[in-house]
Amino acid sequence: MTKQNTLAIGLMTFAMFLGAGNIIFPPFLGLQAGTHYLPAMLGFLVTAVGLPALTLIVMGRLSHSQQLTAALPKPMATGFWVLLFTAIGPAFGMPRAVTVAYEMGIAPFTSNDLLMPFSLAFVVATLLLTFQRGKLVDYIGKVMTPLLVLLLAVLAVTAFVSPVSPMTLPNADYQQQAVTQGLIQGYMTMDAIAAVGFGWVIIKTIQDRGASSTNGLFASTVKVTLIYAALMSACYLAMAYVGATSSAVASEATNGGEILTRYVAELFGIYGQYLLAVIIVMACLTTTVGLTNACAEYYQQTFNAPFSVTAVIVCALTGLLANFGLDHILKISLPVILVLCPVAIALVITALMVKKSPYQRYIFVATVSVTLVFGTVDTLHILGLIPAQWEAMLVDYMPLYTAHASWFLPCLTTLLFSILANASLSQRRKAAVSISAK
Repeated sequence: MTKQNTLAIGLMTFAMFLGAGNIIFPPFLGLQAGTHYLPAMLGFLVTAVGLPALTLIVMGRLSHSQQLTAALPKPMATGFWVLLFTAIGPAFGMPRAVTVAYEMGIAPFTSNDLLMPFSLAFVVATLLLTFQRGKLVDYIGKVMTPLLVLLLAVLAVTAFVSPVSPMTLPNADYQQQAVTQGLIQGYMTMDAIAAVGFGWVIIKTIQDRGASSTNGLFASTVKVTLIYAALMSACYLAMAYVGATSSAVASEATNGGEILTRYVAELFGIYGQYLLAVIIVMACLTTTVGLTNACAEYYQQTFNAPFSVTAVIVCALTGLLANFGLDHILKISLPVILVLCPVAIALVITALMVKKSPYQRYIFVATVSVTLVFGTVDTLHILGLIPAQWEAMLVDYMPLYTAHASWFLPCLTTLLFSILANASLSQRRKAAVSISAK
């Protein structure tokens, strides 16, 4: 694959990940971390960029996204993928993108309720770009992403050259545990699960651009991932710096969107609001296009469903749910996403560490099952559904419970034990075959 194609796919990958949430999340962390901005961002980048990057590299090594679950029983594998694409697609991820694009890109400039016509126009634009399957890299990687990067660079450079205010002292959470807090906040972006979904589009695009061999596909995936990781890290650092230097205008802000709105208004006035509106709308559009492609690719390859039909259904459901409001669908879809995220990470780690063997399926099933159980506990904790009488006990006796990662150690322990058991059983099997041969 040529260097030009590698760069274009890397830019496309960055754009698909760069949703509105990725832009408005770091400023709030920066505001809270203050002078501990860099240690906090170090932890944040490990989980917010490192985990998705690892996921993409592993999927590149597998050469096909579906191989990630190939060792699972078919009903379990199919259930995972269907739930994943439903959750990050029309049930949550895409309606959220449409709603955020409207609330930050359109609503500040009008007193009328234009959500319905805006959502219709937005999903139609998404659909039109999605239908240009062969030109997806050209539209997003070569046109939209450079423009998006340019707009973000204008904001970032201005903030570095002429910050609104000096950094303040960190709040209580970031005074002694800035790195730990950054790790937690980065994990909560849930981009690891997005990487599993986007993997379908990215791997297919790399293959279509000439990386046909297994080694060539893996090498190209690593290069694409490095481009994504570098750009995303720079974006996160810049947006967090904006938050860290915004106390003079946004000290009481409760979210990153509010911080950005006040910051650009202070720096650029009304033109800053226009700039922010364009950035947010473009970021959301590239994300919905990527998610629609991922959903349609999966259903076409797995169920032979026509790509165009699936894309239309996904976009229609997205437009419909965006108008119902996210508060209603969050109650249903958010728990699914919170459970699927640790399961997706467990699958990636298992695929990375486990070699093919007659007992491979048992290792995957055991690891995923244990992760599912403890991931459900974390989900109940995040949603505030753990009974009060259990809370203190779980805090005292369950490692990483307060970090919403109590699944990690049981997952890793199960995986390592299963690998050792697999090695022992494989040696016994070889010995038995050797004896019978004699």
